[in-house]
Amino acid sequence: MGTSQQLDLTLINGYLQALSLDVIKQMMDLYVQQSKVYLTEISRAIHFNDDKAWQEQCHKMKGSAASAGLIQVYAKLVVIEKSTDDVAVKQGYLHELTMLNTEAIDALQHWLATQ
Repeated sequence: MGTSQQLDLTLINGYLQALSLDVIKQMMDLYVQQSKVYLTEISRAIHFNDDKAWQEQCHKMKGSAASAGLIQVYAKLVVIEKSTDDVAVKQGYLHELTMLNTEAIDALQHWLATQ
């Protein structure tokens, strides 16, 4: 998937105009660390079949993805956040979300490397 499909370049370029590249890289590093926590907590919510925890963690990650300019991750979270589907369906959502997150992080790291 192309960078323009993964990233909100208007938002990220706005960050670049207002902040140094080093600050943006620090923000990216923080997102990478925090997204691992969110994905772990979403997985725990599935394991314990806890719809409330699922929604809370998806909501938190959705905000972080939006702030990081990760369009596809944000869009996926919008769709799945309120889900009350069964465990097997949520496992599929988590797998898709994890893959999208990895692709988006890769796209953002590539974009940052070219600045």
